Amino acid sequence: MHMHNHIRFSSSHYWDLGVPIAGVLLTLSFAPFDYPYAAIVALTFLFASWQGITPSRALLRGFLFGLGAFASGVSWVYVSIHEMGHAGVIESIALTSVFVALWALFPALSGYVSVYLTARSVVSVRLFITSVVWVLVEFLRGSLLLNGFPWLQCGYSQMDTPLAGYVPLMGVYGTGFLLALTAAAVVAFVYSKKYRGPMMVSILLIWTLGALLQTKQWTHIIGAPIYVALVQGNIAQDQKWRIENKAKTLQLYKKMTEEHWDSAVIVWPETAIPAFLSQVNESFLTPLSEQARQHHSDLIISVPDKNEAENKRYNAVITLGNTQGMYRKRHLLPFGEYLPWQPLSGFVLNKINMKLGQFTAGDIRQPLLIAGGYSFITSICYEDAFADVNLQGLADAAYLVNVTNDAWFGNSIEPYQHMQIARMRALETGRYMLRATNTGLTGIVSPDGKIIAQAPLFQTTVLTGEIAPMAGMTPFARWGDNTIIYVLVFLLMATITISHFLKKKNRLAGES
Repeated sequence: MHMHNHIRFSSSHYWDLGVPIAGVLLTLSFAPFDYPYAAIVALTFLFASWQGITPSRALLRGFLFGLGAFASGVSWVYVSIHEMGHAGVIESIALTSVFVALWALFPALSGYVSVYLTARSVVSVRLFITSVVWVLVEFLRGSLLLNGFPWLQCGYSQMDTPLAGYVPLMGVYGTGFLLALTAAAVVAFVYSKKYRGPMMVSILLIWTLGALLQTKQWTHIIGAPIYVALVQGNIAQDQKWRIENKAKTLQLYKKMTEEHWDSAVIVWPETAIPAFLSQVNESFLTPLSEQARQHHSDLIISVPDKNEAENKRYNAVITLGNTQGMYRKRHLLPFGEYLPWQPLSGFVLNKINMKLGQFTAGDIRQPLLIAGGYSFITSICYEDAFADVNLQGLADAAYLVNVTNDAWFGNSIEPYQHMQIARMRALETGRYMLRATNTGLTGIVSPDGKIIAQAPLFQTTVLTGEIAPMAGMTPFARWGDNTIIYVLVFLLMATITISHFLKKKNRLAGES
């Protein structure tokens, strides 16, 4: 019975054709499409396609799945290269294709390793191992290559399902594991009559417990509401750094700020000031800081900082008003703020005539900034995609602030995906998140990961609202991603060892 299923399941090329479509289905589980259960269908199809085949065939299918997922899910890379970077159509397509193929190697690796490790295991063990391997490879992708690229990690798709209940305990990787485990259980249910009961019970348990966990409050309010104003300047990327627009840009932000002095905290988006700190400090920022102090407001402003002596540039956030401080971005964007793989990457970019900023990373440990009477966690742009950046010093922080410039990606799906990622950080930490972006989506996120208020794309506007300062640590905030990964590695090793031991025991019993 068992073998017959295998042959029927894997002997056709339909699987090879189906896996890229399953990859596209995974993209549909994320914002802005928001069909979270499509992720279960996508992974179920993928895991089923890996049954009863060779590791190299699984590698191929994983790669094809990755091509479908990343070609549809990170298509905005083309927008940034072609429309914002002004590279030609052919060069832009070529670079985007390389980018997509590079990340598609990770699902390919998942397929190869899963099948290699589970060649002769029973179906339930095989699929459990597949779930663990899937998430461990996602972790590798999110933290290793090119400083990490955590986009389209399946846990993010579950922000609005019962699995979100696990986020304050297990973060994005633990939640992603339970999603993969659900898909694996569905495959095992289809494959093996023997396991149908246990698989149904497992799925029900995982999802019911998730729903119950959503009712648990991990953090608590520690003070009166803080009135906030988030400024969305909406300055087009190709206009932003033109010298002739500098004065106009500064006046716009100043005017929009002065209309909201009734807010305790006012936040500007990433590099709102199109000049180095030293160029605008005395003439513009010092008087603005004095004004803020008079109105009992604090400003959180993003401005590039240059250390002339060391010839280093930093992407920075400063606070003005009652307390003054600076945070320097520490998790830099590859190809945007620094060039990995030199001299090859420099050679390629010179060929297509793209100029990019060369920034230096800030120190790993930096004192928290203060605004509205409380310390907060700062992240700049895609630093909000890394849990560790938002956990350092969290015990002393009352809320999170992210400043972003997604103008690089035009009217694509990227700003929506990015907002979904930011929501995960609020839910992981049990803190409000203030997110100020240049062209959208500026928003306020509650500690349960829900968007309370959001400004539309491409509108010059100020989003106002109130947040509560929070204290307390979620279990995840204490453990962090690494602990979750260590547990998964331990589970993988233990499962393989026990499975190997049982097979050996059965074999010896058979021989005797």
